[in-house]
Amino acid sequence: MSDSDGGEPTMEAYRYPDGSITYPGHPIGPDGEEPVGTVDLSEHTAEIVTWTTSTATPPGVREPNALAVVEFDVDGEPVRAIGQLATDDNPEEIDVEIGDEVRPVYAEELREPGAGIREPASQEWDGFRFEPV
Repeated sequence: MSDSDGGEPTMEAYRYPDGSITYPGHPIGPDGEEPVGTVDLSEHTAEIVTWTTSTATPPGVREPNALAVVEFDVDGEPVRAIGQLATDDNPEEIDVEIGDEVRPVYAEELREPGAGIREPASQEWDGFRFEPV
């Protein structure tokens, strides 16, 4: 995730010389080369590949926690990501199916910073959830 221009945070994926795109980005791509650019996935929609609800969550994570594996199509290149489903703070009433279209939405806190065992300042707490379109 990046917001280097001072604007809204981006869901940044890396593009490699062979055309592949990974999220999260990695310093070395599938072809063994460094990335040549980035793609903002928050500008795209994705399709739910599968989803589940976790009822045994880490400290500070909502319970139950609806999660999805989604696939973006970026210029014909598939890019998969996993993340929480946006549920308006009521994950028990999630109404999605495999194949549904979702869009990334920014969340300032994906979990409660003071609930973990690590120093809150040592981690990032924001990120993206997936909201049905």
